[in-house]
Amino acid sequence: MKKTIIVGFAILAVSTSAALAKAKGHAKPKTDAAATTTNTGSTGPFIGQVSAADRELYQKSQRESGMKK
Repeated sequence: MKKTIIVGFAILAVSTSAALAKAKGHAKPKTDAAATTTNTGSTGPFIGQVSAADRELYQKSQRESGMKK
């Protein structure tokens, strides 16, 4: 009986605290327009970009190993 009351109280406390935290509405602080930056420069090479030499080496390896597409 005691255990049931304690577990019930714990569940009530957790659900109430989550609801109160949501109700307070902790919002992110608004940033100033001058603080934001825009990327006007080159993005550079993409990560994972495959070069023509890599593609040729891959196809050569596939042919030599006997694998079919």
